[in-house]
Amino acid sequence: MAKVPVEDGCARTAATTGPALPPDRAGRDLELLGAVADAVLYEGYLLYPYRRSSPKNRVRWQFGVLFPRDWVERDGPVVPGISGSADSWYQQTECLLRVERPGAVVRVRVRYLQWQHKQAEEVVRGERCRPVASIRADDGTTHLTFDEAVPCGHDIVVPLDDLLGRENVFPVGAADGEDVESLPGGAGRVVRRRAAVQASTGVRAERVADGVCRLRIRTENTGPAPVAGAPRGEALRTALIAAHTLVGGDGVRFVSLIDPPEELRLHARECRNAFTFPVLGGEPPTAGRPSPDVAGTGAGDGSTAGAVLSAPIILSDHPQVAPESPGDLHDAAEIDEILTLRTLLLTDEEKREARATDPRAARILDRVETMPPEILTRLHGAIRSLDPAPSAPVTRPVTPAGPAGALAGRPVWWQEGADDGLSPTTDTVLVDGTPVRGGSRVRLRPRGRGADAQDMFLVGRTAEVAAVLHDVDGSVHLAVTLDDDPAAELNSWYGRYHHFRPDEVEPLGPLADGPGKGRPDGCP
Repeated sequence: MAKVPVEDGCARTAATTGPALPPDRAGRDLELLGAVADAVLYEGYLLYPYRRSSPKNRVRWQFGVLFPRDWVERDGPVVPGISGSADSWYQQTECLLRVERPGAVVRVRVRYLQWQHKQAEEVVRGERCRPVASIRADDGTTHLTFDEAVPCGHDIVVPLDDLLGRENVFPVGAADGEDVESLPGGAGRVVRRRAAVQASTGVRAERVADGVCRLRIRTENTGPAPVAGAPRGEALRTALIAAHTLVGGDGVRFVSLIDPPEELRLHARECRNAFTFPVLGGEPPTAGRPSPDVAGTGAGDGSTAGAVLSAPIILSDHPQVAPESPGDLHDAAEIDEILTLRTLLLTDEEKREARATDPRAARILDRVETMPPEILTRLHGAIRSLDPAPSAPVTRPVTPAGPAGALAGRPVWWQEGADDGLSPTTDTVLVDGTPVRGGSRVRLRPRGRGADAQDMFLVGRTAEVAAVLHDVDGSVHLAVTLDDDPAAELNSWYGRYHHFRPDEVEPLGPLADGPGKGRPDGCP
């Protein structure tokens, strides 16, 4: 295992086994996932307003944290699930791959953050140093004591034949270390200390059909537990933080577990993923540029790809970072424009604290303060597709939403009167000949192709319709609440629903009398 330096005094580890891939192919598919993988790695690392004193930056690292087993199971075994926000000591990925040719090679990249404590120390009587919460150097720069993290990565390359029927285990830990940075003028120093992380990754494959294998990748924290009763913050010192896995290879293509080909649907359901979930990487297929189908399997429709990202945050197949985004803000679920504008509005004192908190926060401030106007304008929004506007008034056909079919032939959304007569809580839509509206009960049957990544976990669940919503493109969606959701009443009050097309639900009975339970004001 070799150790190589990276920026900001961080260390990155790398371990490789097996034959190297050809230079033109080695890691290419994995590198295409780099921006998304980095967003996963640093999601929630440091949140706006990027200051140490902010309450949200005192409880950190909530995704993909693998603790020593004895610590995390001190009150009982962990309960397996795909949620990466649950603490665990292991992470397991299972996915399907098609074998395109003999001699296929599998490439696995395990990535995580290693805890690192940054301690400011001031010089006492010109001899020794003592720890302090903050220190100001002679150049005017302030340094704050704070917990940082170091990116770590391990590459494993192994022939597929070596994985069939037996598990290959590889060390993926990180060594302890200490870096000392002397401050200008001899005022003191900044010391960064890391505790060793002990971990291993096991890789195994089995054939499930002709030319198809199931690949299992299991990463475990194998280190000893901290002292009995240690708080979470102390246990983080030897944990794998934001752990995730990228999988690629040569001579293989990976199958979507969200939208698998029909002949592999059963095998996809049998994959067991724990505290992580794999999705296809690369760009999604388009009408003019379908996905490659090297093996001639007919799966060039987006159900296969050359790489997989298995992350503790559930994503859709082919996740992308918006091209308008100029850099990571450590909050990928937020809107870049809002965070950028709010960061610009921080006071000078708040900005000084943020810069002193962490080098990554300082880079965010540098980026937003020097952002050209044309880049900021791009953050306002983008139109991915646009149809020519018609020269004559247009009406759109709509499935009759009531006995009289009053909504048929409505004006399109930009024309006057397009919203007249719409009532989400009382409008009805026909589903398999049955009228459905607010108050109707349905069983969820999300479509296979193109469904939201999380919809697949709701298959077969029953729900109550809260509203019938008409989109500007003429489509109709049903807003529903799950029957077994303990927060259903609260979500309904706030107007937080799951949304499905009419062809994704199965009516469970005749039309209910009266509107659904929506918000107290009668709005959906």
